[in-house]
Amino acid sequence: MVIYYYCTHCNIEVGSLTNVEFDSIQLGIHILTKNEQESMVSRDENGNVYIKTICEDCHGAYQTNPSLHQYDYLIH
Repeated sequence: MVIYYYCTHCNIEVGSLTNVEFDSIQLGIHILTKNEQESMVSRDENGNVYIKTICEDCHGAYQTNPSLHQYDYLIH
C-alpha cells in the first residue's frame, strides 16, 4: 500500500509513503469531519490512499494573493 499526498489546487504530488501500515489517528484523518474525509481522502482498488493537501507553492501564493481563493486550480 502507498499513501500519496497531492495538492488539491495544482495536482502536484507533494509526497508519498510506501509499504506502511497506518490508522486514521496516525495520519490525523480522525480530526476531519465526515464530509472533509469524503472530499480529501480516497482509495483505489489496490488499497492505495490518496490525500488532498496543499503544496508550499500554492500556500505561498494564497498568502501573497488572498484573492486567489476564488479559483479552484492554480498554475505555478
